This record gives sequence, C-alpha cells and structure tokens, in this order.
Amino acid sequence: MTPVPQHIHPVANHLLQRSDKEALLAQRGAVVWMTGLSGSGKSTIAIALEKQLHAARHYVVVLDGDNVRAGINSNLGFSDADRTENIRRIAEVAKLFLQNGAVVICCFVSPTIAIREQARSIIGANDFLEVFVDTPLDECERRDVKGLYAKARTGEVKDFTGISAPFEPPPSPALRLTTTGLTAEAAADQLLQYLLPRIKRN
Repeated sequence: MTPVPQHIHPVANHLLQRSDKEALLAQRGAVVWMTGLSGSGKSTIAIALEKQLHAARHYVVVLDGDNVRAGINSNLGFSDADRTENIRRIAEVAKLFLQNGAVVICCFVSPTIAIREQARSIIGANDFLEVFVDTPLDECERRDVKGLYAKARTGEVKDFTGISAPFEPPPSPALRLTTTGLTAEAAADQLLQYLLPRIKRN
C-alpha cells in the first residue's frame, strides 16, 4: 500500500461513520463483485438485481465496466498495468460507497485471481462478495452484441479476455451463477436470495 503523503490529512475519523449511514438506510453495506467473460451477463443481471433491491427499499449503486471506462478510467487501456489500475480505482470507489452504507454491485471482467484479490484487499474481505457469472465462451460469443469477439478473432481487438488474453475463474467464489438456460431475472433472483440475509440489519 502506498503511504499517504505527509501533506494529506484524511478527515474520515471526523465524519459520520458507516454505522450511522447504515442505520439511516436500514441495511448493511456490501460489495457484490461480479466477474465473468464479456457477454456472460454480468451487466444484465446487475440491472435486474438493482431493480429488485430498489423495490425492496435498499440503496444500491451499480458500477459497470463500460460506464467507468467512459468516465473516471477513460485514460486507461487494456495492458496488464492498465487493467490493474482500472480495478484499483474501481475498488477504491466501491469502498467509498460501502463506507456510506450502500450495496455496491460491480460488473467487471477482472480476469485474473490476482486482480480480484487486489480488489478484495482494498474493499475488505468481510464485505467483498465474489460472484462468478459462469457462462461458456461459445455462449458469450453467440451473444456478442458488441461484435468484440469477432474482432478479437480477426486480431482487430488485442488483449481480449477469453481469446487473446487469459481468464482465471474464481476457485471458490461466494456464489456461482451458471447462466446457461437461465434468464437474467432468474439469475438475479438467485443472487438476491443469497444477498438479502447479508445486508439485513439485526
């Protein structure tokens, strides 16, 4: 961890604490880290889950790969170093929302175990719920609404996870969603049932 420069003085200890925010929101904060290949259904499931949580009166924030790369991480590419920095920034943003009592849904390929462990270490193991959206590569290619797999196959897109760059499945995720033959709503409901006991305040 990079040391805080001497001229920077964080004020977190003087602000209202996470417990105060959670009491106001009547929920416990958590970070749902959804990993899987491009086209596996992460964002679609997250959108459905956000609606379900909102209907149940939970405060939820969705951080999605395309939206983040269009904004705060627009200066990053897809090299190993840039992927690592992309996830580091996302994890720090997720942690800020977590500390304010939010349920944060993160939808990122985050292709390696090391890069996801980096996120876990920033967010905190007790609040980091790793969800593997397990969809076979051929199914992801069939969906390919962005045309990225076709471009990766021809070499037009470089360093594309699953084709020219590796994806390391989580060895022991908190939850595995096997999406073949499962609608996004049904997958989101599985995730909701797993999540609700963990965000319920005692």
